Amino acid sequence: MVTEGPEGIRGFESDILRQAEAAMKDACAVAFVVDGRDGLLPLDEYLAAHIRRMGLPTLCVVNKVDGLEKEDELLAEFHSLGFPLLPVSAEHGHNIRALTEELADLLPDDYEAEHEPPALRLAMLGRPNAGKSSMINALAGEERMIVSDVAGTTRDSVDVRFERDGQDYVFVDTAGVRRRTKITDIVEKYSVNAALKSTTKADVTLLTLDATEGVSQQDKRLMDLLDTRKIPFMVLVNKCDLVPAGQLKQLLQNVSEMLAFCKHVPILTVSALKGTGLNKILPMARKIHEECAIRVPTGQLNRAMEEVLTRHQPPVVKRVRAKFFYLTQAESQPPTFVFFVSDADRVPESYARYLERALRRIFGITHAPMRLHLRSSHKKSQ
Repeated sequence: MVTEGPEGIRGFESDILRQAEAAMKDACAVAFVVDGRDGLLPLDEYLAAHIRRMGLPTLCVVNKVDGLEKEDELLAEFHSLGFPLLPVSAEHGHNIRALTEELADLLPDDYEAEHEPPALRLAMLGRPNAGKSSMINALAGEERMIVSDVAGTTRDSVDVRFERDGQDYVFVDTAGVRRRTKITDIVEKYSVNAALKSTTKADVTLLTLDATEGVSQQDKRLMDLLDTRKIPFMVLVNKCDLVPAGQLKQLLQNVSEMLAFCKHVPILTVSALKGTGLNKILPMARKIHEECAIRVPTGQLNRAMEEVLTRHQPPVVKRVRAKFFYLTQAESQPPTFVFFVSDADRVPESYARYLERALRRIFGITHAPMRLHLRSSHKKSQ
């Protein structure tokens, strides 16, 4: 909200205006939304003049008009803007269907929706002010996200599409995730939920840490969450240029210890401000995505099982050694392998970890998550 009128536009307001102007340059039409309850404000007139200079077909959408009986009263002063008016209520659904029809009518007669080529979807996740938006701007090569020292600047997931070396990417910039006990703003609460949900829509998630803040229990919880859900991810330690070498080394050791349960996750030290290490991010994301899509032929699966059992037999548990019958790949994204055994309860967790490490080595799955299941193929004798 601008409190000083049009002449007071600065900070976030000027950044938002630049972002909106960039969007309008690629747009066919504009929906100019105003608040019917607040009435016509100086800022509305300022923005209307700005939109007129763009020369795009424009519809003035007067929101918070909750019924026909209030339309004449709430729309009266907006006629001075010179745009066609449409009263709506987003909260109660009033005139929403009419809004879609009006916007469709603003499109050129020869308009055809562009079919965008497939892109690698990357989700940004991390605590507030870790530098996620700065990272996207640096990788995209332009100011696509508003950057501020104020934590919580990004409140919604915003798709940013760009191309590098012939490959299309879509970054989903997400709001910072902090402890639930610190979330008091209702808007921030929904932003955090959207941030976590966006990781399920992405091909690879980039968990961003702030080197100057160190690694917290919240970061550990995010790592646990991503690993439990088998979401492909890497860890970016941002702002590495702002900490001494010794402190950075200790931080990387702490992160490695937190990732002891998923050692396949790559850790990259980067600086969005200086550009350090940024050239490694996209190739690593492609590698993780390619590994997630691996399908192993049946013959190779059988040979792999023979090799891992020959190298290290399953231990004897309760005077019985579990028998392994065959290995299948149930699915990819991520690769999921199922061992059929005589009794899954007789295979200890330590041996299951050995099996995963061995399959990773044989199949070349270095950084992608992997699911490994042990399934009893016969009923246990009573």
